[in-house]
Amino acid sequence: MSQAATTASEPITVRRLSLADLPQVMLIERRSFSAPWSLAMFGLEVSKASGISLVALQGERIVGYLVCSRYADVWHVMNVAADLDVRRRGIGTALVRELFERADRPGARYTLEVRPSNTSAVAMYDRLGFGSAGRRPGYYHDTREDALIMWREV
Repeated sequence: MSQAATTASEPITVRRLSLADLPQVMLIERRSFSAPWSLAMFGLEVSKASGISLVALQGERIVGYLVCSRYADVWHVMNVAADLDVRRRGIGTALVRELFERADRPGARYTLEVRPSNTSAVAMYDRLGFGSAGRRPGYYHDTREDALIMWREV
């Protein structure tokens, strides 16, 4: 377990996400997204041996998570969220940095889609070395908003 960030009250640690974590993860997911993933979607991604799924904890409480799958030679960051009451405290950054610690190798490539309207997420990914590489029109089915495609290469 790595210590990755701090909040005003207690340090944040990051470790692998387990199936036992999913009830807490689902609470954050439902509060965070207008079109949340299902429990089955999380279960499928977490059970993939080729992926990396992480949780951020403050004490025993899960305060954020990241799900990343590997497709061929590309890491696809699928889902990142921090609980509403601890946003903008470095939790997302800590999770993505831990992903890089575990997966970075020479030539490693990462991609993700993010809502352009989620300016804080876009700025975070930009700070972490992702660059804009186009859009997917109407990607988000709940609002028909385009997705900004971002890439990072080691």
